[in-house]
Amino acid sequence: MADVYRTVAAPASAGFEVRGSEFVGEIAPAEDTEAAESFVERVAEQYDDASHAVPAYRVREDPLREWSSDDGEPSGSAGKPALNVLQGEELENVVCVVVRYFGGTKLGYGGLVRAYGRGVREAIAAADVVEERPHTRLAVETAYDDSGTVRGIVESAGYEFDAEYGEWVVLSVRVPVEETEAFADRLNDATSGRVEIGN
Repeated sequence: MADVYRTVAAPASAGFEVRGSEFVGEIAPAEDTEAAESFVERVAEQYDDASHAVPAYRVREDPLREWSSDDGEPSGSAGKPALNVLQGEELENVVCVVVRYFGGTKLGYGGLVRAYGRGVREAIAAADVVEERPHTRLAVETAYDDSGTVRGIVESAGYEFDAEYGEWVVLSVRVPVEETEAFADRLNDATSGRVEIGN
């Protein structure tokens, strides 16, 4: 897999109507299968009164995981067209759910294919596409004495992080994969090796 990949910048949604049926495309970045599947569940709960909630995702795991479902629509008319758009746009680490409220008029197989594909395309347009590098999460455990130094290094690098304060300070830091070694070296140098770094 390439080091740089295309994904969406942030969650977004877009809605439209086709012959009385309402469609809403919901899209989000997803770092792994678990994140993709929990997004699918959240959208299904949010729109629990909808006729269908058709999911598709592509996640950079080894190998690339691709999945879609027709969610009760005729076989091949919904999930596959949704996934095809993600493939055509070469997006990875992305999940989309196209929700349909049936409006009383059947759209036919071709009409469904077009509508579900459009749902993904419009959601992508609303979300903005960005180039991203593979990231990993590192758990950095440090004593309170060194925590200011560690936090300063994390913040100066501009990495996203969460901190937990217990007996030790534990920072969960999102680091680009190719920078993990240099980042670990900086932390060890700054604290004379007093940090614990793990995944």
